[in-house]
Amino acid sequence: MMPPDAELPPADGPVDRAARATEAARSVTAIFGQRLFFLPGTHIAAIQRPSTRVENLFRPWHYWWQAHYVDCLVDTGRRELGNGATPAARFDGPDRPSAGRLASRLVTGIRLRNLLTFVNNYYDDMAWLALSTLRLEKLAEETRRPGRRRNARIRKTLTLQFDSASTDDLGGGTFWSKKRDFKNTPATAPVALYYARTGNPAKAQALLDWLDARLFDDNQGLYLDGVRISSTGEAMVESAVYTYNQGPVLGALMELGGEGNLARAATVVEAVQQHLTRPSPDTPGTLVLRCDGTGDGGLFTGILARYLAIAAADARLPGAIRATAARLVLDTADAFWLGRRPITDAEPLARHAGKLLFSPLPETPAAGTYPPGAAVELSTQLQAWMVLEAAAAIRQQPPVN
Repeated sequence: MMPPDAELPPADGPVDRAARATEAARSVTAIFGQRLFFLPGTHIAAIQRPSTRVENLFRPWHYWWQAHYVDCLVDTGRRELGNGATPAARFDGPDRPSAGRLASRLVTGIRLRNLLTFVNNYYDDMAWLALSTLRLEKLAEETRRPGRRRNARIRKTLTLQFDSASTDDLGGGTFWSKKRDFKNTPATAPVALYYARTGNPAKAQALLDWLDARLFDDNQGLYLDGVRISSTGEAMVESAVYTYNQGPVLGALMELGGEGNLARAATVVEAVQQHLTRPSPDTPGTLVLRCDGTGDGGLFTGILARYLAIAAADARLPGAIRATAARLVLDTADAFWLGRRPITDAEPLARHAGKLLFSPLPETPAAGTYPPGAAVELSTQLQAWMVLEAAAAIRQQPPVN
């Protein structure tokens, strides 16, 4: 841990973290992005490449991966905004859609692909989409483009879903799915953050209080997975600890603020460094965030990095905590970037026009995890892009002691 008066580590000379994030945005959108059913005005991400449009129609529908794709595009859109929001500032060139426009088309694609609704069986999935569309609407406002009425409908519809899932069963918290037999951190934390960002601080705090009472592990300083209701009605704690669970809790704690919440946020940052990191094989003494492979796990650490970057820029947290959060994000981003692999013209992925692949694991280069000819999942590439965007955001807004 850095001393209490630690400063954010100095910039790495000529490293342009925004340019790295832009390269990730270009590559992921090129490889995975496509129209939905060839419909104009739509966008959706393929779940796996190489693959054809028809093949992707028969793959499982990963609603929440698409929600985080929206979030990544909003990150890129905010960098476009910082560069003037002109055609020349667009991440993929002046003749291509802005990141915000592409995100709006993606939300349209999600609704159509989800059978003309934003509601599904999992409350955590809906919470991720609610958070990303909320950020998209704010981006539209800041670029002086009026938000679409659709965004208000999304909020109204999904708020009703969250209200119905956040009950007094098991003492509080939010159900994970429509089966209503499991209340967990992955649903409760992003719903709490959503309430905090939409003017419902009392509801948000009640959910955080439940998480603290039922799922915070004092020994580790981290949040456990959830509480399941057995067939006999008994409450059983699922004690697994996942990286992505800590992220939205951290976000909600900082969004609400207050001495107790900020102290708990600091505890979580310290615990992440202690328990959810691995040594970098390339840089002795450097820690990178632990990642959880492919599939759904391929997104987990990107989510944590997003909220660590917010902690790194929050002047209400102690300087040492902000420096720790920043270093974890920056070192993980550097590892992803150094481990990237260029796509060669001879491999099947080349027909999708993307230039780079990132490993699912920052400590293992992409040449080993995704050799030429391997199938590549969207989740892992979104994760690397998200971490690179988080690192770029830290450079734009360095913490102040």
